[in-house]
Amino acid sequence: MDIIFCGTLMHSTKENALEILEDHYIGIKNGQIKFVADRDGFDKIRSDYDLRTVRHLKRGQFLIPGMIDTHIHAPQYPNAGTKMDLPLLDWLDKYTFPLESKFSNPEFAESCYRKLVARTLRCGTTTACYFATIHADSSLKLAEICGEFGQRAYIGKVSMDISSHNNYKETTEDSIRDTRWFIEAVQNLNNSLLTPCVTPRFAVNCTPSLLSALGKIAKEYGGLPIQTHINETVREQESVLKLFPTHTCYADVYDSFGLLTDKTVMAHCVFMQDDEFDSFKTNGTGIAHCPTSNIIIESGIMDLRKTLNKGVKTGLGTDISGGYSASIPAVIRDAIVASKTLAMDKSTSSYKSVDFKEAFRLATLGGSQVLGLDDRIGNFEVGKEFDALLVDLTVPCSPCDIFAFDTTEELLQKFIFIGDDRNIVEIYVNGHMINDPRNHVRE
Repeated sequence: MDIIFCGTLMHSTKENALEILEDHYIGIKNGQIKFVADRDGFDKIRSDYDLRTVRHLKRGQFLIPGMIDTHIHAPQYPNAGTKMDLPLLDWLDKYTFPLESKFSNPEFAESCYRKLVARTLRCGTTTACYFATIHADSSLKLAEICGEFGQRAYIGKVSMDISSHNNYKETTEDSIRDTRWFIEAVQNLNNSLLTPCVTPRFAVNCTPSLLSALGKIAKEYGGLPIQTHINETVREQESVLKLFPTHTCYADVYDSFGLLTDKTVMAHCVFMQDDEFDSFKTNGTGIAHCPTSNIIIESGIMDLRKTLNKGVKTGLGTDISGGYSASIPAVIRDAIVASKTLAMDKSTSSYKSVDFKEAFRLATLGGSQVLGLDDRIGNFEVGKEFDALLVDLTVPCSPCDIFAFDTTEELLQKFIFIGDDRNIVEIYVNGHMINDPRNHVRE
């Protein structure tokens, strides 16, 4: 799609959590942002580009970068909105592992994954970092569906050779073999939007032999992304340190197996030691903050302000089905609420909760930094690929009412706090408009 949009653009930069560009032109050609200019600048450069279609946005419409979900369990989608009555480890054993074991059936997997990818796209997720299951074939099916729908995605075949659920675990040898097969199968799809991701479930479910092999595989295939969980609950922490008694902390376990890199995404990080933050910063490791699931499963509340002050790359994750919603805007709200809850509990008035601008940056540019994609996506900088949402607060049945005196910043706030998928009228990935994802769903 080669086009020029004229209207309001809102995005984040490294310097500013929110930058509002009113009455601006953005030119897209071959999927790439060629220019961003005000009216005077556009008049000077318009002849430099063979872009003849200019589309003007009206009041109540604006462009924002596509949302980035840095942590989501694709096979858990059927349980989203249900089964939220147990703490993490019990919840895994009773609900999650039995569900994920069903994905040995490719037809069942395809039906669930089609519904999930359609839903995440409708909610504005242009990039997702997916956990699949231990089943290589159905994990590849998830990648193929993302490719068919046009979603940018990291996809990981889960590796776990320890489990309390006898029907849901692998041998170490099978996990290593299937991980290699999956990586090569995704690479053979030759789709630049799809990236295989090395995915040990977490240290509780992996032997040292498997963790060691996965660290080597990530390096062997040119430094692949790695994703896993860390410090989600106290009970989990205690289990890890019993399993790995020679290690000083949870992060040290992963680091010793080569799993803390600048392409690693660590989900949760609720109970972090200062030296673990330091290790993340040194290695360039990113955090997927999942406030919804952390609260729903009663794991705890990550101190987002402290994490940001530590300078660690941070994005947001829905963590379905620990989280009940596939919507990153809903996670933005929960991140703000969680931060404000912590602020109320602090004895010092100097503690500052995270505001909507900072949370918006985490959902866009922050997520791209965590996934190592900030040179390609995350905001509207010239040269990046055009992943974007056209938001319209004036659509029929909109949950947002707007008024003549609303500022542009207030329009974004309304979308974040009370808007939903009805307000997302167009979705773009790499410059291509995604047709209604629901058309791809098959019963």
